[in-house]
Amino acid sequence: MDNKYDIAKDWLPRYTGMPVDDFGDYILLTNFQDYVEQFADRFSSNIQGENRPMSSCTNDAGLSIINFGIGSPNAATIMDLLVARKPKGVLFLGKCGGLKETSEIGNLILPIAAIRGDGTSNDYFPPEVPALPSFKLHKFVSDKILDAKTDYRTGVIYTTNRRVWEHDKTFLKKLKKTTAIGIDMEVATIFIVGHYNEIPRGALLLVSDVPVTPDGVKTEKSDKAVTSKWAKQHLDIGINAMTDLKNSRDKIKHFRY
Repeated sequence: MDNKYDIAKDWLPRYTGMPVDDFGDYILLTNFQDYVEQFADRFSSNIQGENRPMSSCTNDAGLSIINFGIGSPNAATIMDLLVARKPKGVLFLGKCGGLKETSEIGNLILPIAAIRGDGTSNDYFPPEVPALPSFKLHKFVSDKILDAKTDYRTGVIYTTNRRVWEHDKTFLKKLKKTTAIGIDMEVATIFIVGHYNEIPRGALLLVSDVPVTPDGVKTEKSDKAVTSKWAKQHLDIGINAMTDLKNSRDKIKHFRY
């Protein structure tokens, strides 16, 4: 195996337990096993790879979902392995910490860009290359958010490799200077590696905590409350957006420079 495609073709089933041809042309990415389980229940589909690093499921309409785990290295891994399938659209459904008064718990954020504090993305493009979504894909997501009679915020997400930083006052000051609306661990990586691999990509984030305040740091109890109240709507919007994109047969072009 001396090229990326051959490696990805072998490794995608190895990581997910699903044959390459079983993946659909449109894919939802998530960090949450319960999203995969809800998806499987909704479409009476089988989950594959529950004993592998990344469980997955595909419905009869050709839409797949993958739980790739947490963090930018895992995000880069799945976006590299998807080269074997060359999906026509990938949407990340994740959670983030709100960094603004307007980004309250339960809000949805459709990022217009991400700040590359992850480090992982530097292996793909120089730091000055912006991490951007495929805006045509986001148009479908925006429409489905409005169809659900809810609202969303737009803004820039700060992506970091650090999981435990809430205690770090210096880092908090840095975040405020970036004017980012939210913080997560995957979005910039997904955008950059998607760009590198010419995969149309987007993200829809659910604000799960407000970590810039001492009483806003996420706990197991607070995260369960967010999941029980808003996770179903979050997943439904993602499913509906990607299904509409598939049915529209619109092709999202990748522009080379």
